[in-house]
Amino acid sequence: MNESIDDPTSRTPTIRRAARAAAAAWLLIASAATAGETGDFTNVVAAEGADPWVIRHDDGWYYGTYSTRSNVVLRRSKTISGLGGAESRVVWEPPPEQAYSKELWAPEIHFLEGKWYVYVAADDGRNANHRMYALENPSKDPFEGRFTLKAKVFDPASDRWAIDGTVLRVGPKLYFIWSGWEGDKDVRQDLYIAPMANPWTLSGPRVRISTPTFPWEVAAGPPTVNEGPESIVRGGRVFLIYSAAGSWSDKYCLGLLSAPADGDLLEPATWRKEPAPVFESGDGVLAPGHASFTTSPDGKEDWIVYHAARFPGAGWTRSIRAQPFHWAADGRPVFGAPTSPARPIAVPSGEPRRLRLQAETVGARRRFDADVERAGDYLLSVRYRTDSSNRDEPTSRHRLIVNGRETAVIDYPSSGADNWSNAFARAALKAGANRIELAPVEGPGQGRIDVDSLDVIVEPLERRP
Repeated sequence: MNESIDDPTSRTPTIRRAARAAAAAWLLIASAATAGETGDFTNVVAAEGADPWVIRHDDGWYYGTYSTRSNVVLRRSKTISGLGGAESRVVWEPPPEQAYSKELWAPEIHFLEGKWYVYVAADDGRNANHRMYALENPSKDPFEGRFTLKAKVFDPASDRWAIDGTVLRVGPKLYFIWSGWEGDKDVRQDLYIAPMANPWTLSGPRVRISTPTFPWEVAAGPPTVNEGPESIVRGGRVFLIYSAAGSWSDKYCLGLLSAPADGDLLEPATWRKEPAPVFESGDGVLAPGHASFTTSPDGKEDWIVYHAARFPGAGWTRSIRAQPFHWAADGRPVFGAPTSPARPIAVPSGEPRRLRLQAETVGARRRFDADVERAGDYLLSVRYRTDSSNRDEPTSRHRLIVNGRETAVIDYPSSGADNWSNAFARAALKAGANRIELAPVEGPGQGRIDVDSLDVIVEPLERRP
């Protein structure tokens, strides 16, 4: 579970606008013809990535992770909208020739019983051998200390294929929920739950609580799919949001199970499944799935972070998105439709505003001018699109030049023809005027890149102690 969301306060647009107006700080100044301060962003928070997991810890940091297949990468950010440019590091890489050395999928990080745990699916190169594993780090800061393999998390009486494990806490009780097979063949993925004796050990047998049955759940199969379970505890109820239909297809979507928090969660009849998807393709966004849930920096809004296909038929070629959601009068979460990256939305409440710079084209370069009130490291977000939907095409790039000095190379993964996305970089800016330039990278394999604008987050990045 990302976190319990217990504040019943309505998240109305009026309240959100007022909160953002009050939160504006560290104004950046630039020519009115080329820049303006804004409190919105376009909905791609990482141009490339799948199976996003994001939590906001009580230290004020967002910790996120995602599938890399070969290791576990942890990101750390003060904002949701800037996750793609977050500080990151590899916190665990499995040794070779082990049962858990390959195909690492959908890691999640949880703070339980005073320690950090990462849960990740892995195998030995054969999909049928996928199992869930727990990594442990006793440090209070997950970027410090060391994650080590603690245990395989499994039911000894039914040691079957398992992926997408998550931990649900209800009061003092811990439960493990995951996607698994009934037998040893890839016919159908069901959702299972089991009680936990501690963060790495199950204390009872697995119980199946969901199997794909509705037409939208079995679409694109076989195999038919229920996977990616994630939970929210709110108002005395447990909501389990899961992914359905083939993850490789444009039909991927989210479903919802719910149960009373004081009910017997190990009894399948306790759980009620919604008959229709609660989040599905729309507004030009395809195959939204594998979501996680968090709150805005000031705790006033609830946000869903999910992946979506970058273009029709993209399969597992995805980007990571984020948008707010609200609650119905009957207490259920309402996610609405995915927000198109062509339409700006307000930044999460409590996040700093942005300076939006329009490019001046000088030869093959894009040039931006910005003044900042104080020196520091700033997060830059480039809104771009590529001209191809070829997932095998090499990533296009720009050289980032700040005040005449090349500081980084920005990668532009294919956004899909005519689709907008965002790429991120960090840059050290001096107090006062700064010249920011994007210059082509010489060499073959560079596709066309359209750059619409560049955002500078108005608060310098907080340095890690």
